[in-house]
Parts: sequence; C-alpha cells; structure tokens
Amino acid sequence: MLLPRRLISVAFAFLPGLAFAQKLDPVQWTLAVEPPAAAPGARVLLKLSAKIDKGWHLYSTTTAMNPGPVQTKLALAEGAPVELKQLHQPKPNVKRDEAFNNYQETYDDAAVFLMEVDVPANAAAGELQITAQARYQVCSGTQCLRTKTKTAVAALKVNPAMRTIAPVIPAGYIAVQSKPLAAAAPAAAAMPVQLGATATGQNEDLSRFLLVAFGFGLAAIFTPCVFPMIPFVMSDFLHRSNAVFHALLFCIGIIVTFTTMGVAATAVLGPFGVQQIGSNPWVNAFIFAIFIAFGLSMLGAFEITLPSGLVNKANDASQGGGALRTLLMGLTFSLTSFACVGPFMGTLLAAAVQGGGARPAIGMAAFSSGLAAPFFVLALFPSFLKKLPKSGGWLPRVKTVMGFMVLAAAIKYLANIDQVMQWEVVTRERFLAAWIVLLALPGLYLLGFLNLEGVKPGEHLGIGRLLTAGVFLIAAVSLWPGMSCHRLGELEAYIPACAESNVSAGGASAAAAGPKWIKNDYRGAVAKAKAEGKLLLVNFTGYACTNCHWMKANMFPRTEVAEALKNFVAVELYTDGTDAASEENQKLQEGKFNTVAIPHYVIVDGDEKIVASFAGLTKDSRQFVQFLAAGKPATATTTTTAAGL
Repeated sequence: MLLPRRLISVAFAFLPGLAFAQKLDPVQWTLAVEPPAAAPGARVLLKLSAKIDKGWHLYSTTTAMNPGPVQTKLALAEGAPVELKQLHQPKPNVKRDEAFNNYQETYDDAAVFLMEVDVPANAAAGELQITAQARYQVCSGTQCLRTKTKTAVAALKVNPAMRTIAPVIPAGYIAVQSKPLAAAAPAAAAMPVQLGATATGQNEDLSRFLLVAFGFGLAAIFTPCVFPMIPFVMSDFLHRSNAVFHALLFCIGIIVTFTTMGVAATAVLGPFGVQQIGSNPWVNAFIFAIFIAFGLSMLGAFEITLPSGLVNKANDASQGGGALRTLLMGLTFSLTSFACVGPFMGTLLAAAVQGGGARPAIGMAAFSSGLAAPFFVLALFPSFLKKLPKSGGWLPRVKTVMGFMVLAAAIKYLANIDQVMQWEVVTRERFLAAWIVLLALPGLYLLGFLNLEGVKPGEHLGIGRLLTAGVFLIAAVSLWPGMSCHRLGELEAYIPACAESNVSAGGASAAAAGPKWIKNDYRGAVAKAKAEGKLLLVNFTGYACTNCHWMKANMFPRTEVAEALKNFVAVELYTDGTDAASEENQKLQEGKFNTVAIPHYVIVDGDEKIVASFAGLTKDSRQFVQFLAAGKPATATTTTTAAGL
C-alpha cells in the first residue's frame, strides 16, 4: 500500500497549492519615521521596509520592463500631510532572472526604501498619519504573482520645540525618481518607446490555452478507450449511498494523475527559459517520433500500452473499499485510457512546454478537469446516462480519424527541425502536400474508399458521416492555393514561409510579399541605414517561431504597415538556429537589447541608440504602426509603456 499512500500525499499536497496560488503574499511592508518627532518645516526620513519571503524576489524601481517585470513604484497616498521630495533605493542585485530570461535588478530577503519628506511649515502641533503606497511584482524560481498594491502607515509627531536636523542618507543608496502609482512614465528624449504585449493580453492568451486544454479533455471522452467505460464507472457510483462524493473522488484521482505528469514536465524542463527548447532540433525530433508512434498506433499498425505491471498494481490497489478505492479507480482509469488520450495529452504538453512557465502543470490540470467533468455531471444527473449515444462503429472511426490528425501534427515538428537546421527539405510545397493528403485521407476513409477499421465495405453512409467527410475534403482543397504562395491567413504561423524566388515569380503580389529584409547582417544593415539617412528596424526572429511567422506573413504586408516600413532599412536576425550567425545574433540581442524573447522589434538610429522597441505579437495594425511612427522626428521623444502601472 506504499504506492497509494504516496499518491494520496501528492493529491492533497498539490491541489491546494494549485487552487490558492494567487493567495500567496510573499512581501510584507512596514513604515517608520526618523526621527519620530519634528518641527514644522523640517525634513524627515520615511523608511519603507519590505520583508520578502525566502525563495521570492522583489524588483527595483529601475529594473528593465520590456520584456521584464513590473517595476516597484513607491509614493505617498493622495492627500498626504507631508510632501515627498526625494526617493532613494538600496543598491539592487543584478542577476539573471529565470522568469524573464534576462538580467534584472532584484532584492532578496529584505529591502528598505528611503523617502525624504518635508513637514508643512504651517503644520499644527500634534500627530500626523502618513500613508505610503507600494505597487510591485514578485517572482520565484517557478512563478510570478500579479501586480499588488499595498499601503503602510506611520505616525509623525509635530513639535514646534524640536530642533531641525537634516536627514542623512546611508552609503550605498541611489536617488531615483518618484512617480504617482497610476501615472505613466514621463516623457524624456533619452528614453525609448516601449510597446508590445500587455499583461492583459498575456492573461487572455493563457485563458485561451486553458480553454483549449479543457476542450481537449472533453474531446478525449469520445475515444474507444474512454467512452465505453462510462456506464461501468457510473454503475459503480450509483449503487453507493453517496454517488456524488465518490464521483468527486474519482475525478480527483484523474486530475492528480495527469497534473502530476505536467508537474514532472515542468520539473524536468524548467519552468522558464524554454524558448530555445521549443526550437531545439532534438526536442522537436523527440516530439515528432512520439506523434508518429501515436498516429500509426491509432491507425491500427500496433498498440501502445503502459507496462502491465504498473496498471495491474493500480488495479489491485483499487479493489478495496471506501474512499481510497474510488480515488485509486481514477488513477487506474487514467492509466488504462492512456492509449487513446495520449495524443491529446502529447499535443497539449508539446504546446505547453514551448509556451513556458507553469503551463505544463496547469494545462494538464485543465485537460484532466475536462476529461473528468462528465463523470461528475452524470453523478449529479444520472438520468443523462440514458441519453448518451451507445457505443458502436463510430468509436473506431473517431480513433482512425484522430490517427490521421496526429500524423499531420507530426509534420509540423519535422518542419521545425528542417527550418532550424536550414536543410530546406520540408519546403512549403511539400509541407502543404503532406497536409492536403492527410486531410483528404480521413474524408475518403469516412466515405468508404479506404478499408480501415470502423467502416465496413458496403456499409450505409449516414448524413453525419457524409458531412464530416465533406469538411475534411474541403479543408484539404482549401490548402491548395498555399502551394502557389498565396497566403493562408492564421495558418501562416504554422507552415513554412514561401521561398523568395517563388514570391518574385508571381505566386503572390509584391505587396503581399512585404518589405525586403536584410538577413543576419546587423553591421551591414547599420552601415546601409547610415548611408541612406534612415532609421534601422531590427527584427529578432526565429526559424521555428510561430508568432514570428504570423507577423511576417500577416502584419508586415498590410497596406498601412508596408507604407510605414518604407521609411526604414530592415534587418531580420534569426536567433534559434544552430549556426554561428544565430549564436552571434543571440549575443547581440541579449547584450545590447537586454532580452532573448522573439519576436522582438527595435528601431535604432545611426549611432545605434534605441529609439523604440516592440515586444511580441500583435494583431492590431494600429498598434504596430504607432510603434513604427515612434521613429519619426516629431514623435521620437514620446515614451509609452504597455507594461507600466
């Protein structure tokens, strides 16, 4: 019984942390006044102290923000009885921050900020209540918390008889500018414009990812390994006195099993800095091989099963009674259904790992919640069991169609390898040819032209099967124009770009081809921009970067963007290849621009000073045009930050 006890320990240790992660509060603020009493018109020192929990770090008021965390901002509350004159911060630690994969200014354990404030000359004798405000973000080695705003209060006694003594700032402190918490950064000619993805946009992206993960879990219900099990599992619950309670335990068993896999992926690969992993040829080769194995298995070439010993032990442990039995039933169900839910899980984990952060863990939690949800709903409403479709020939059809889809997904990872290694074997034409065939095959299979499991020769063709086959065939035909370099909209992010020779040959219009980019020659581009008296637009991009592909195919050719790009010399620097140029571009991006994120766009002048920068993908052309307009002399002194308070 050692294994069940450990599983229960994991369940009750992990789930509360997942549910209450946002309730963490690693920083406590206090305020003190020095001296505690002062005469009217005197200057005193406020000490705003931050006590930071072990394993967490707070950011300075001057740390990099693009990309990077929210800077700490300190101010007095509105209507404060004293006036803030100068803010001082202790010297921060400068070290690589795993959360943002660049160097940041941080504080560990504790930090004391100093505020020089003036007592009003007409202040009456008595006590003044002073409130300081702090807005900040904290991160650990595994997660970052949302921006918080806190206050701290201290009392200052006003005594006209007190002697006025000027405060002394200890050595090691740095004078910094204080800003109201809600204000944007002030305009300054020396500061570059910083635009890009906001925290709200990142949250929306995560929400979409979790919604897709939950949908994958629901879809996995309709597989041959899962759907036939529903009546048997539910009959076990409904014969007990508390069916809802046991259904909940069963669901917890499923969620813990799959979420543990996500936690293991996070622990092995690291919670941050997986951007290079996403384009690593060996990682993509491993994912490609796994997807090929799953796809062929679902088409009937062979069967993938977990080690029988592991499944048998879990099954034996679930033969007891009570709550423990039900919890272990969820574990056993998860293991036995692996052959069918594996492709869903593999696709999700591949996307989660390349997305970074805690996505593998929370993605698997969302996926398993979708897989478990129907069992809980059926326990609440057992009459729905009678309305479920009966198991039959449609289940093997689902499995076979999924096999073709998994093989199509495998081609994407093979293309990643080809692009990073620059073999030019999986060209756009060959990639789309493979996808066209793999989309047409399930359509032909459902129409009865392929003799595979699930469709018998001469079997009646129902309307549902006919329409589904039509959808696959239409999707296959719709990809055909892409082989002649016509754009395919959102799909452009996932397929190889069209060769320049094909574009110039007339496969697409000159406008659709976008601007002419100098490739991997930063120094040459700087020299050209200087000679032509233009600003330089630097595009840090990647061969296997889907967001980079989308921007190049769908944003740059837009009329308003293409028109604005005429004012620049443009250079694209690839950072995810295995060649010397990619290594040099990585060093340039990290050393000069303090980031390794892609896509990342920077406007520099003839002296290589940064005029403006833009991080990430945007589908709003007005936002990108605004960034490009920052290079004009009329707006070069405007400073905007999307990550500001």
